[in-house]
Amino acid sequence: MAPDSVYPACQIPRRVFCRSAPLIRVIDPHERGSPAVSPTEPRLAERSPAPPPSAARWPQGPGVLGRLGTWAARHARAVFVGWLLLVVALGAFAPKVTTALSGAGWQANGSDSVAARTVAQQHFGGNASSALQIVVKAAKPVSDPAVQQVIARAEHLAADDPRVSAVVPPQPGATISRDGHTAIVLAGAKASPDEMVRAADALKGPLAALSTPGVQVHATGASVLWSDFNAANHSAMIHSEILSWPVTLAILVVAFGSLVAAGLPLLLTMAGLAASAGSLVLISHLFPVSVWAMNFAMMFALALGIDYALFLVVRFRAARRGGERSAVEAVAETMDTAGKAVLLSGVTVLVSLSAVMLVPSPAFRSMAGGIMLAVLFVLAATLTLLPAVLARLGRRIDALALPWARAKAGAAEQGSPRFAAWGERLWRHPLRYGAVALAVLLALAAPVVGLRTAMPSITVIPADASARVGYTAVQEAFGPGMPGMLQILAPGGQAAEVQAKTAATPGVAAAMPAQPAPDGSGWSLVQAVPKVDPSNPALKTTVDTLRAELPRGTLVGGAAVENLDLQHALDQKTPLVIGVVLGLGFLLLLVALRAPLIAALGTLTSLLSTGAAFGAARLVFQDGHGAGLLGFQPQGFLDGWAPVFFFAMIFAIAMDYTVFLLASAKEHYERTGSPRAAMTGALAHSGRVVFAAAGVMVAVFLTFALSGPLPPKEMGLVLGLAVLFDAALVRLVLLPVLLRLTGHAAWRAPAWLRRVLPDIPFSHG
Repeated sequence: MAPDSVYPACQIPRRVFCRSAPLIRVIDPHERGSPAVSPTEPRLAERSPAPPPSAARWPQGPGVLGRLGTWAARHARAVFVGWLLLVVALGAFAPKVTTALSGAGWQANGSDSVAARTVAQQHFGGNASSALQIVVKAAKPVSDPAVQQVIARAEHLAADDPRVSAVVPPQPGATISRDGHTAIVLAGAKASPDEMVRAADALKGPLAALSTPGVQVHATGASVLWSDFNAANHSAMIHSEILSWPVTLAILVVAFGSLVAAGLPLLLTMAGLAASAGSLVLISHLFPVSVWAMNFAMMFALALGIDYALFLVVRFRAARRGGERSAVEAVAETMDTAGKAVLLSGVTVLVSLSAVMLVPSPAFRSMAGGIMLAVLFVLAATLTLLPAVLARLGRRIDALALPWARAKAGAAEQGSPRFAAWGERLWRHPLRYGAVALAVLLALAAPVVGLRTAMPSITVIPADASARVGYTAVQEAFGPGMPGMLQILAPGGQAAEVQAKTAATPGVAAAMPAQPAPDGSGWSLVQAVPKVDPSNPALKTTVDTLRAELPRGTLVGGAAVENLDLQHALDQKTPLVIGVVLGLGFLLLLVALRAPLIAALGTLTSLLSTGAAFGAARLVFQDGHGAGLLGFQPQGFLDGWAPVFFFAMIFAIAMDYTVFLLASAKEHYERTGSPRAAMTGALAHSGRVVFAAAGVMVAVFLTFALSGPLPPKEMGLVLGLAVLFDAALVRLVLLPVLLRLTGHAAWRAPAWLRRVLPDIPFSHG
């Protein structure tokens, strides 16, 4: 019989006698390397150290989650009807999610550039960074009557859109090129940046249709860029989902060994997705929600739905103990043990993502909010809907089982023999395997030292996208800095000084004469063309110089400057977000485990997998290694929003696995008081779950690295590698080794801390 087999009568491992007997265990010959065993007396029985306080009392009946599971199991019909009504009610709004959510919001609230955009939109006819630029490039001069007809039709088309304010025709010396073959029509922004992205969605197609054999018409500008990016991103998401679903289903069937059981994660995912998608549509009526919120919500709903279902279903199978317990009793035990780990995991994910709210950007906050909403619905379904389904299925959960799965069904309660053997090997040789895992992680993380970040360039959208074609035409006709034109708003009486100092700034190619606001507000607008491309780092030096030398109260803005301000906000907030995520993650583990040492180690080891993933990202996306294989043009940096947002996502996933492993370890330690039983038992009972769940996540995330624009590729590769490194090297090697090396100390806590913290048992009596 396996080392962790259980006597049904006393429900504790075989090495420990029943509860009424003294806590004595017979020494396993293989335990001679354990600190708890005296090497000079290997064959004598040894009294174990006093078990932790939670082991001194076994719960009398199910706990809170056990009672919740029992209620759901006994009122399954009510639970099914409730979830059906919720999904139908919210799911009715889900089809509108792609049109209701916004495409902008990539700004730093409170920055000078956002203030400059607001002033320009209010006092200069919408000539702000969110205005649309209609580029007309002709073989003949733009003064040609045929070309003028095309320009007139473009102006009329833009003016008919209610989101467009004033339409400014091409101006000689400003928006007509020197060779006279390229002109820019400005369609002012009358609506919010989010609405201007929708205006770009509506206008870019009809505008392109105005093109003739000798005249090309394309819309460009920041709003069109986000419109094109969202379209490319949406297409990539759909393509990636098509690629990932077959792989996901195959892994689920292998992991569960049953077609019926494999369908349970899909049930949770669909319920959570439908509810969260409908909720996002409703929330979008209150404030803008980024369309990326739904994309990330879909990934997390699928990933966590699989994780949670795996953990609960495996435990439910073990809890049935060969049919000796009823389905309701098995559900109660499942919820009292694995259910607590799932709840803790969900709370940890929510806490990790909530730290992103510290970034003053609507896009970041709505993306984090969308993921958190999906996690809430999946967690609610896991703790209510899944217990009801398990109780109704009972033994039928193994229906349509694969042949090899039927043969192993009887060993379910003893855990995975392979992972149990792996645990024993780690116990005997901790330094050998731990040192290798640590060395690999540190080597992968080393390139992070040279990591550079910046906001995305125009190359993140396809070469044939309207914004990029128009962008290229403007640069060819007006110079490299024209697409990143600066908008400088001067207070009353300072226009001449602002214009003169702007023109004399080294990084400025040309500064146009100051334009007084037509509404008499006293503001003046100076538009300046930088010498470099908007994505060139030298632009930041130019902007910093202008802000330092121009008179007090002057606002420097423009689409490129908004990107710089957002990058600055991200650089400032990233250390704070990382610190908050780590601190809150540690506190959650401390409350749950009542063990400060292992809570700290479990939190800090997450930094290793994160660092390794970003080290690999630097080699690929900054240095260009493998760019041809993945089909992208390297920008020479990682997108600026990646470190803060990806860190929160990676940490949330890593803590998900940490909770599963340590919750299982604590359960075994509560029952036995043995560090060895805690470590090997945790791997035996949760190792396969972590391995299978990680396999699904890696498959889902890496499909995004194979299609679509650059940011989804970054997201897919960074998250996929992070999950791979975390599961394979940290949770299944390094963290168990740390449990082995710290022994009883891993689970100890000062008396004063035990009095302060709640006692949350993970075992079920």
